[in-house]
Amino acid sequence: MESIDKFDLAILQELQTDGRLTNAELALRVGLSAAPCWRRVRALEEAGFIKGYHAEIDRHKIGLGVLAFVRVDTERVQGDATRKLEDAIRKLPEVVACHYISGTGTFELQVVAQDLDSFSTFARQHLMNLPNVKDLHTSFSLGEVKANSVLPLGHLTGKSPRTRAGQ
Repeated sequence: MESIDKFDLAILQELQTDGRLTNAELALRVGLSAAPCWRRVRALEEAGFIKGYHAEIDRHKIGLGVLAFVRVDTERVQGDATRKLEDAIRKLPEVVACHYISGTGTFELQVVAQDLDSFSTFARQHLMNLPNVKDLHTSFSLGEVKANSVLPLGHLTGKSPRTRAGQ
């Protein structure tokens, strides 16, 4: 799949909004019949545009009331040491996201915990003992303004989302 067209974009938008749509519902929403819609979804999956499907779980409802942002400073930024640290981070289920960052620090982690005490225990027992870690700097979320996994797709249409809205 070299490029995506308006139907592929519509499929991506609809599935981002509701990954539980049946193929028939999806086809109706994007203006295709069921068979071509199904083929397009499969092609988008095979080409890697769609990486998977999952349920979005409310972390508060399952008792994970703390969201921490942890900047990790490393001793060295070199191949083997960095790979060992990456591997160790991937094994920690409490770390729900990890990014290389520019500026001060090497990684920014998003960590969930039940409460401040459990975060403190996790940080002392696990984060501080990760390989090649020099220092940790933690900030805590005081409330979510926006937490969304839906990606903007307007740039793929060749039109800015703002100009389409008449702004």
